[in-house]
Amino acid sequence: MEQKIEVKKDISTDELEQLGGGELAYIKTLSSEEANEIYPLDDSLPEGISIYALHAADGTPIALTDSMQAALGQALDDELEVASVH
Repeated sequence: MEQKIEVKKDISTDELEQLGGGELAYIKTLSSEEANEIYPLDDSLPEGISIYALHAADGTPIALTDSMQAALGQALDDELEVASVH
């Protein structure tokens, strides 16, 4: 018997907040130019570098860093499981 999988295309912020029970996060790679546009920072980031943004499942930014290892370390410190996002 073939199993049907329902794909939900629109997820509300409330549903994302419940996803992972506050224990799930993802890391998004951005250029420093993108990060400067998206995140309000006191100082601009230098141009031409990669930034790794750690986000809660609902999209709330947790940390910005210049290395994947530091973003993963922050997730571990916060006892968060990092999900792969494509």
